[in-house]
Amino acid sequence: MHTPEGSPFRGDVETPPNVIGEILVSSRSFAEYCSMFDLTVDDLQRSILDCPGGAASFTAEARTMGADVTACDPVYGQYTTDELAALTSNETQRGNQYCRSHREEYVWTFFAGPHEHAAVRMAAGRQFVSDYRSHPERYVPGVLPHLPFPDRAFELVLSSHLLFSYADRLDLEFHRETVRELTRVGKEVRIFPLVAMGSIDYQHLEALLRLLKSDGIAVQVRRVDYEFQRGGNRMLVCRST
Repeated sequence: MHTPEGSPFRGDVETPPNVIGEILVSSRSFAEYCSMFDLTVDDLQRSILDCPGGAASFTAEARTMGADVTACDPVYGQYTTDELAALTSNETQRGNQYCRSHREEYVWTFFAGPHEHAAVRMAAGRQFVSDYRSHPERYVPGVLPHLPFPDRAFELVLSSHLLFSYADRLDLEFHRETVRELTRVGKEVRIFPLVAMGSIDYQHLEALLRLLKSDGIAVQVRRVDYEFQRGGNRMLVCRST
């Protein structure tokens, strides 16, 4: 997910900057989503929002199975489909190069190694581009923390690798505003992972949980059977009370 010009994203000077550079537009697969978010067959019967969706193939793959999924991201509508295809490929290579240069930050079980990581992400990116070209209505432009959906538009919201991942540039108040917005548009929100780039624990998690509870949001930290970033095997589940 690129940071658009004029974005409300704000830096957190207390968190050491990571070296990934600009926020990555990632191409994660349906299988990876199911593992990250501990998705069940019943979950896939619900109306789902993927935000930020990036170049993930989750929407494309899930909808071929009959699921009702919408993706939302700032990059949708900013580029032609051909430009988005090139961006997706370049971003996959950039993310893979980071993994190769920082192998110690990762647990190589879901992916056997960097080569498989690149192959799976490239395939997911191609599926995304194909579906984006054929069904652009499934991909809605939007910038957190303000989404273009009515209250309770979705039964389940999945939010991957934005919050917490980029704690060096997204401050505590942005995290709070974003979770509040995600719980406005969805009955249940799952956010993954709870570590920043570099496999660093998000240092303001307890403070954020206290703030969310004061906002009337029920929160639960849940372990999942997925760990790619070292230590990244927990998700945050949120519901408005």
